[in-house]
Amino acid sequence: MPLRTVVTPLDADHVLYRELRLFNLYRALEAALLVFIVFGPFASTLEPPRFELLSRSVVIAYLFVSLVMLGLGRRLDVRVSAGVGIAADLFFGILAMHALPSAGTGIALMLMFNVGAASLLLPPRIAFAFSAAAVSLLIGEYVWSLFDGAPRRGSSEPLMFAIGYFALATLMNVLGRQMRDSYEIAALRTTENEHLAQVNELIIRRLRTGVVLIDGNGRMRLANEAATALLGDVGDDVHGFRELAVAVPELGRRLEKWREAGTADDTPVRIAADQNDVIPRFARLQANSDQTLIFLDDTSLLSQRAESITLATLGRFSASLAHEIRNPLAAMSYAVQLLEESDDIRPADRRLLEIIHQHVVRMNGIVENVLGLARREPAKPVVVELVHFAKQFVDDYRVSHPIESDTLISASTQPELNALFDPRQLHQAVTVLVANALNYGRMPGEPARVTLRTAIENGQPVLDVLDRGPGIPEPIRARLFKPFFTTSSHGTGLGLYIARELCRANQASLDYVPTPGVGGCFRIRMSALGR
Repeated sequence: MPLRTVVTPLDADHVLYRELRLFNLYRALEAALLVFIVFGPFASTLEPPRFELLSRSVVIAYLFVSLVMLGLGRRLDVRVSAGVGIAADLFFGILAMHALPSAGTGIALMLMFNVGAASLLLPPRIAFAFSAAAVSLLIGEYVWSLFDGAPRRGSSEPLMFAIGYFALATLMNVLGRQMRDSYEIAALRTTENEHLAQVNELIIRRLRTGVVLIDGNGRMRLANEAATALLGDVGDDVHGFRELAVAVPELGRRLEKWREAGTADDTPVRIAADQNDVIPRFARLQANSDQTLIFLDDTSLLSQRAESITLATLGRFSASLAHEIRNPLAAMSYAVQLLEESDDIRPADRRLLEIIHQHVVRMNGIVENVLGLARREPAKPVVVELVHFAKQFVDDYRVSHPIESDTLISASTQPELNALFDPRQLHQAVTVLVANALNYGRMPGEPARVTLRTAIENGQPVLDVLDRGPGIPEPIRARLFKPFFTTSSHGTGLGLYIARELCRANQASLDYVPTPGVGGCFRIRMSALGR
């Protein structure tokens, strides 16, 4: 939906101030000409005025009023200034015509321009009112001259001036109305274009794809936020705009190759050591322009999109496959349980049954993980008291998962700690973290020691799963939560990924917190009540 701005009448009249200034200048010149006629060196050669005192007073007063109107300028509204001006023109003009019979026709002609200019600036009703007033005063002055015994003028003269006044007033008023309408449309279009330009600029600035404008000399002229984060500022106060070949030599080389051969290298390039690889794309700003746009696509974003598509496809396929696998697994588990109850099984064979049972449980866990990835059920967060949850979880886990010599305890720095989370999904996520801690969070030859700790950090409730193992090497940390990444030959690589997705569904976060020399820590940050 386009953004629209209402243009007020004052905005539309703003452009008419130039015409108003010309009108005021003309009035001042008109008054100065009358003063010159009365007081100039050629006054004695002209026909003497009918009323000398009146003529001198009128021209001086008219000059003073015209200079005041010129000086006021923009201080008055266009309509007010034009209305006052034309009223002064008619008043002093008619008096000057009566006092200076020899210049009467010329003054009437000059007043015709005043009437037309005022009609250009005034609304139709007011313009026609002043036109009618001008005609009435002109006829009145003609009748006044007849009673004063002045030389008789043709009666057709005021009639022709009357027709001219009305015609010019009508024409100029129509032109003025069209001019104001055109300006309103132009102002509206300009405002809309400005808004569209701002929207386009905002869109480009907030694009996650970097956009850089390179001029013909290879200098970076403009860049959006994403490109600035990759390349730094495009210019400085000392050296002006940066050169692309100096800032990123490999990118500058590819740009030159593209300009010369028209072919682009689509292999990823590393802008900086701490940045992701990007894939550059080149395009000319215009068909015949030497300016070039460089689009920098972050490979991590492309990988995420591809990963999302892959996971969605795999989830749908795995869901149907997992259901088919669970049925024979259930039959195998039931058969093993029946065989274990038999007294005819030798001890060596019982060991084989245990191995079968362990692998059935493992396969069932893999199926559960795959189904959890496929279902992605929406979260239903409620208030969870974390201290009680941690204690209850430890008790339940010990009953359902024999941990032998390993230890699993709960600890808390608070007597009570409330948070928002879906209890079922929290249980699922913590189960994954505790199972990983018991399996991998141990020193060689030592039992695992896992602690489920609840605390408050920066006003947020947190739940930590701590172990006393060797920790996770730094190169592996960046890939911990990637789907299907695992360092174990028996894992699926889905556990931590699903746990993090469950946390995100509950407006929480799951991160690995390094604890050098102590072990490892997976921390869930949750939403507190009222946040």
